Amino acid sequence: MSIELRHAAACYQSADGEVEAVRDVSFAVTEGAFVSLVGPSGCGKSTLLSAIAGLEPLSGGSIRIDGQPVEGTSPKVGFMPQRDQLFEWRNIWDNVTLGLTVRGEKDAAAYAHVSELLERYGLAAFAKKKPCQLSGGMRQRCALIRTLATQPEILLLDEPFSALDYQTRLAVSADIWRILRQEGKTALLVTHDIAEAVSMSDRVIVLSRRPAVVKAELDMGALRPLPPMERRDTPEFHRYFNTIWKELDVHA
Repeated sequence: MSIELRHAAACYQSADGEVEAVRDVSFAVTEGAFVSLVGPSGCGKSTLLSAIAGLEPLSGGSIRIDGQPVEGTSPKVGFMPQRDQLFEWRNIWDNVTLGLTVRGEKDAAAYAHVSELLERYGLAAFAKKKPCQLSGGMRQRCALIRTLATQPEILLLDEPFSALDYQTRLAVSADIWRILRQEGKTALLVTHDIAEAVSMSDRVIVLSRRPAVVKAELDMGALRPLPPMERRDTPEFHRYFNTIWKELDVHA
């Protein structure tokens, strides 16, 4: 499934009045592609992701999923926010299968898929534990499994690895890249980590300071078929990293 933004604009209310977060953002994510959004803090990256998920409206422009305008949430779109949002009174199994429960899903294969994900991410032994018994990194992995459990066709990732320690973050990001490649998922990642964006993405879109516009789009070219860890060892990785760093103009 594809995503297309046309002249997207978004505002939000603050104590000082209305704030223009996004002014004019246009880009497309083709089916099966992995695209990252990077930009200064407060430039509207997460706001755009929420709008694509159908969680909040734009103030201007449009968003289309597979050519159809976004008019609310869709089971075809999975959204993973920054916070894990696990329910403390539910055990891990009940948390990660929540989407299936809400849908009334009875298919044994769907639950077997969740069991496989728990095993893959080292959480099978914690299925009956409560979230308060897990570390921050383990909780975030549970949130990721909950998102994947309903097998969405589009994955919207709002800094999903930020709570993980460095080694786990590298391993999980590499595993997610592999899963998305194998299953042909379309993914849009919001991240402040330039290295993460370059190591995982087909394209990186750089947004300006608020109110955001698209400042640059970089195609990862020859890096595309390489797994994240292999990319990090190439001269091209460092060239893209430095290009994005300069575009962000962090010292301005």
